Amino acid sequence: MVKRDYYEVLGVPKHATLNDIKKAYRKLAIKYHPDKNPKNQKKAEEKFKEAAEAYEVLSNDKKKQRYDKFGHTGMKGSYTNMNMDDIFTNFGDIFADAFGSGFTTGSFSFGKHSRNETIMKGSNLRIRVKLSLEEIATGISKTIKVLKMKIADGLKFIQCKFCNGTGQKIRITNTILGKMQTATQCNICDGIGKQIENIPYGANKYGLIQKEEVVNIKIPAGLTEGIQLKVSGKGNDAPFNGISGDLIILIEELPHSKFKREGSNLHYNLYISFSDAVLGVYKEIPTLNGKARIKIASGTQSGKTLRLKNKGIPKIEGYGIGSLFIHVNVWTPKKMNEEQKQFFEKMRKNENFLPPTNSSVKSFFDYVRDIFS
Repeated sequence: MVKRDYYEVLGVPKHATLNDIKKAYRKLAIKYHPDKNPKNQKKAEEKFKEAAEAYEVLSNDKKKQRYDKFGHTGMKGSYTNMNMDDIFTNFGDIFADAFGSGFTTGSFSFGKHSRNETIMKGSNLRIRVKLSLEEIATGISKTIKVLKMKIADGLKFIQCKFCNGTGQKIRITNTILGKMQTATQCNICDGIGKQIENIPYGANKYGLIQKEEVVNIKIPAGLTEGIQLKVSGKGNDAPFNGISGDLIILIEELPHSKFKREGSNLHYNLYISFSDAVLGVYKEIPTLNGKARIKIASGTQSGKTLRLKNKGIPKIEGYGIGSLFIHVNVWTPKKMNEEQKQFFEKMRKNENFLPPTNSSVKSFFDYVRDIFS
C-alpha cells in the first residue's frame, strides 16, 4: 500500500507551524477516534494511526527535515510503528486537550496522574428518571437502584512483572544517528504498573463484577425534559482502584392531565357556561400546589386569557417563577328546550347579543400582548 504524503494526511502546507500541525492532528484524532466510530471502527482506526504517524514525523524537527528532503524513503526505520496504546501514551497531551482530562479506549479512560503513573477511569452509567410536573416544580430527592461494575471483594494486586511496576517498556534501536531509546506503555498492565494476582469468582478479567447499588440523587426545581444531570463517581468502578465513572441522569417529563408546560409557564383551559360568561362568576381552578379562586367578569368573551403570577415552574436559572395562564372557553349549549329557544329567538336581533362590527374588541393577540407588557 502506497503511503500518502504526511502533509496531505494532516491537511496542512509544508510551511505549517508546529501549532498548526498540532491543531490539524487534534481535529483528525477527534474525527477518527475509535470510540466515536462504533459502526466502522476498523477504518477509523486505520485513519487514526495514519494521522498519528504523520504527526509523529512532522512534529519532530529532525524527522520533518529528513522527510522534506527524502520523503518516505528517508523515514525507513525512523517511524516507530506505534499501536493504539502507544499513540494514547505518547500523545497524551493532545488527547487531554481534545477529550478533556482523560481519553477513552474501550470501556475505560486513561489519564496521566504523574510522570510514571497512569490512572484508569471507569465508564459512565446513563439512566432515565421520569418526573411529574409537581416534582419538577418543587425539586425532589430520589433514591434509585443502579446496576454497576464494582471491584470484586478480595481482589489483590501485584507489581507488573513485565515492566517492574513502571508502566513503561523501554526499547533501544540502532539508527543511522546512533542508538535511539523510546518508551512505550506496557501492553500487559496498560501502563498501570500492577497486575491482578487473583480474579474472584464471577468477576471479569479486570476484577470487576456487576452489583446493585443504591444511589441518592437530588434533583433541583425547574428542570426541563432532556436535561442531563451528573453525579460524579457513581458510575462504573475502574480497575486497579482507579477513578469511578459518573452517573448521567436524563430527565424525562411526564405529561400532566390538566396543565401544558411552556418553559417556566403553565397553561390551563377553563370552560364556563354561556350564562357564567354573561353574568360573571367566581371559579376555583387547580394549581400545581393547590387551588386558586379567580373572578370571571360579566361579558367575558371566549378566548380571553387570565394570568396568575408565580403559579408556574421555578426558572432553572434560579430566579423567579413562571405564571399560570388560564384560557377561558365559553361553552355553547347544543340542546335547548322550547322555552330557551324562544328566548334566544327574541334576542337574535337584540343589540346586546350582536357582535360588534368595529375593531374596538380586543383580539386574542391583544390579550397576550397586554399580559406581557
